[in-house]
Amino acid sequence: MRRALRILGTLVVTGLAIAYLVSKIDFHRTGHELANARLAYLVASLAIMVVTVWPMAWRWQRLLRAQGVEDRLPWLVRTYFVSYMVGQVLPTSIGGDASRIFETTRRHPGNGGAIAGSVLLERALGGAATLILAAIGFVLAIGRYDVGAYLWVEAAFVVGTIVLGVALFSRSARRPLARMAPLLAKLRVERPLRMVYEGIHSYRADWPLLVGVLALTVFVQAFRVLAIWLAAKAVGVPLGPRPFYVMGPLLFLVILVPFTINGLAVRESFFVSFLGHLHVDANRAFATGFLFFLVTFALSLPGATILAWESVRGLARPSIRHG
Repeated sequence: MRRALRILGTLVVTGLAIAYLVSKIDFHRTGHELANARLAYLVASLAIMVVTVWPMAWRWQRLLRAQGVEDRLPWLVRTYFVSYMVGQVLPTSIGGDASRIFETTRRHPGNGGAIAGSVLLERALGGAATLILAAIGFVLAIGRYDVGAYLWVEAAFVVGTIVLGVALFSRSARRPLARMAPLLAKLRVERPLRMVYEGIHSYRADWPLLVGVLALTVFVQAFRVLAIWLAAKAVGVPLGPRPFYVMGPLLFLVILVPFTINGLAVRESFFVSFLGHLHVDANRAFATGFLFFLVTFALSLPGATILAWESVRGLARPSIRHG
């Protein structure tokens, strides 16, 4: 029943987003914008996304090491690329996170809670870094850009992140959270949630690590915002990087929430709506969103290649016959 409702909700959101896009854009003009996109900007956008995988994998390596799980950076980079591929067919980043947890747990049996905690802490720190950028974007937007509704959404996310941070790291929050255990047990999610919570909460004493990882995440997220700006430049959007530091954090949050498979239509609707407030033509705004989708899709291709190569190697290994 819940699965059916989830599928129905996804279809409704996708349908509404597509209807919004159809009402806003001219497909012939949009096709013209895409056909004339400047390739150099797209290559630069993709390069930023690819290069930033290594510091993100290094960040994950440090979080794993703090839990006594040691692994090589090349393998963690490989796992990141595979997770991007998985995220193309499962709901947004959640599918990719599940892929990393599954593969790494198979590689390190008995450390499932610590591994899940490291991945989810990464995601939480990514959200916190995004909201730090959102706060910076808020300051940049005051008196300059008419995107008031979006700024209120950013403010709501900031409050939500603070509440989540207190729930995950405050000792005084453990007792109120324990009262939810019977309900979670009835839903059959109490045990896995407890493992993840304990895994994240165990980082509480290692504040230098958390601060360092958060600072690195802010830098990576800020650098990735430029990839969105370059996708806009590819279709001639006449804006500098500044408004994208208002828009970028919200886009990362939109992509994070599994509204549709890989953010289909929702991502493009966000581009049309936000850039429309900045007087950007709807066709160019849609083209920007679609090009950024192509960049993120291209980011997943190494993961597909890795899995295909590993599959071929597995099939090529001679079987051992006993006799």
